[in-house]
Amino acid sequence: MTHNPEASVPETPPPDILCIGSVLWDIIGRTPFHMRAGADVAGRISRLPGGVAMNIAMTLTRFGLTPAVLTAIGRDAQGAELMRAAEAMGIDCHYIYRSDDLPTDRYMAIEGANGLIAAVADAHSLEAAGDKILRALADGRLGSPEAPWEGPIALDGNLTQQLLAQIARDPLFARADLRVAPASPGKAERLAPLLTHSGATLYLNREEAGILCQRNFESAETAAAGVIARGARRVLVTDGGRAAADGCGEKGVISAAPPEVLVTRVTGAGDTFMAAHLVAECEGASRAEALARALTAAARYVSGDQSL
Repeated sequence: MTHNPEASVPETPPPDILCIGSVLWDIIGRTPFHMRAGADVAGRISRLPGGVAMNIAMTLTRFGLTPAVLTAIGRDAQGAELMRAAEAMGIDCHYIYRSDDLPTDRYMAIEGANGLIAAVADAHSLEAAGDKILRALADGRLGSPEAPWEGPIALDGNLTQQLLAQIARDPLFARADLRVAPASPGKAERLAPLLTHSGATLYLNREEAGILCQRNFESAETAAAGVIARGARRVLVTDGGRAAADGCGEKGVISAAPPEVLVTRVTGAGDTFMAAHLVAECEGASRAEALARALTAAARYVSGDQSL
């Protein structure tokens, strides 16, 4: 990473938390009908700001925090619109890498009454930007090699495996409270270098935990224990409407069941869980209370409730 000590520091208060990863447009088609491959049904199509880092940042603003996003956004019309939308929600966009030759990323998903049917993530610009998105952590704006960032960081598994491995050993992240999400089961293996990071907490679903551990787990509790056995300091594992678990080294595994709700959407639920859990712990909540608050926030989200 190129260090630039002469980079200008914006005249704004420092953010409460950094969200590093995908910020893009979510294009979501939703229908109240059960769907199968090849189905053609009526529904609604929406375009909203999304991406793991963005979803977490949006949730954090609703809790009254000021997050900053470190990501790549193109200098195209879609990028300009996305920047305006993020800033209007109270998200600090001073540190975003703006590219002249990379388009703004997009994500497209289809959701039916039986859950997520299919999704395609076009996050090639984020991957192509590489460690350019991290410049503010090294050039004095948010930190430097001599004084690295010491606050919480929500880290998105949409980053390349190479960049995640670099972050795992980079002194710029040595003092951070890293909260890590894999983005999707297909990207869970990318988190392997972060498993043993001394400041990392992983947020996984049961399938992602199984992929990371290369075995099948029957419950969130056994999955959390399995990830801890692989060397993780801390892990949170969700399992849809079944009990979720919090595994923490020698403190063992605790679990709690989510509230029962009617599911109306699923994209972004895991990001809401992670953000709510992080906020609860920043406010001093116990492990059990933080887990319960995160499950409640995620349940409200999937039910369509906008309150937290």
